Amino acid sequence: MYFPISFVITTVVVGLLAACQPAAPAGPAPSAPPVPVQTAVARQRNVPRIIESIGTVQPLRAVSVKSQVDGMIAQIHFKEGDEVKVGALLVSLDRRPFENSLRMAHADLANVAAEATKALADVSRYQRLDQQEAISKEQFALLNTKAETTKALVQAKEAAVANAELLLGYTRIIAPINGRTGQLILHEGALVKANDVNQSIVTLNQLTPISTAFAVPESALGAIRAALLDEQAAVTVTDRVSGLSRTDGKLSFFDNAVDATTGTILLKAVFPNSDHVLWPGQFVQVSTQVGVDLAAIVVPATAVQTSQNGSMVYVVGPDQKVELRPVKIKRSAGDELILAEGLRTGEVVVIDGHLRLVPGAKVEIKILAAMGEAATPAGAPRP
Repeated sequence: MYFPISFVITTVVVGLLAACQPAAPAGPAPSAPPVPVQTAVARQRNVPRIIESIGTVQPLRAVSVKSQVDGMIAQIHFKEGDEVKVGALLVSLDRRPFENSLRMAHADLANVAAEATKALADVSRYQRLDQQEAISKEQFALLNTKAETTKALVQAKEAAVANAELLLGYTRIIAPINGRTGQLILHEGALVKANDVNQSIVTLNQLTPISTAFAVPESALGAIRAALLDEQAAVTVTDRVSGLSRTDGKLSFFDNAVDATTGTILLKAVFPNSDHVLWPGQFVQVSTQVGVDLAAIVVPATAVQTSQNGSMVYVVGPDQKVELRPVKIKRSAGDELILAEGLRTGEVVVIDGHLRLVPGAKVEIKILAAMGEAATPAGAPRP
């Protein structure tokens, strides 16, 4: 098709003019939406220094009650599980064989005592004859010897009587300590042997006070010893099942050597245990306080993030924008961290929602019913 030259020129000029006109201005770029996060406030408080370990409750004294003589159990004077006092009668053995032995010992003593009396009278009577040289020196010496011999026999028979009385006393088996009786092993009619290593009648455990044995790493030994010197050492035990705690424990024992196989040292703490919450053989969580960090800055452990440059936290400013700030951790305390530097009391840190954050990002503080009211920076609007 043929177009006139004037039409072509006009079309080109119009196109060039359209291309040279400035482009229409673009609208403002949409801002990024705030990132939902959860926060907490850096607090200042006194934080105890705690050494955690697992311990076992042990009675301060445990006695296996046994007979000191051979005999037959005549009567049991307690029930299993009774609380008994020191000196309480627990078991009576058949006394008759021991009473007969005591009568025989008294008879032997009376016989020897009579002989001793006669021998002493003979010496007294023949002493004048000896002075008058009416009898031989040998005969008088024999009389003196007999008097001394019978005197010694009297002492031996007196000892035999005392021993028979002692054995008779052993037929009454009494409680050597205050404690609680366990399972009764032997009953009325059972034969017992003196100091039988394989058999006891019952076991007594002292429950008040009571002790807890636990081991701590040897690295904690210096801190615990220093706490003892400063009278700051305190022990708390918690029942791992019921959650009941006792905070009135006092360290009472340090083993005299570190166990080379485990690198730990054995300690014991004593608790009054008047309510019998602690029971022998029970496993408990032991917390030993060795000091207190005064006015420490603490934040939840989830607030601290680890990067190539060390530990960092996101701090929320009053404009609800976050700042990435380095911090230095002193130590942990349960679910919290104690910071040596990097934060001030009252500053708000992010504890959840870090993945979408960058320095300068704006945040929206969310509240979870399980966590209660979230922290809001001063001067910022409530979410």
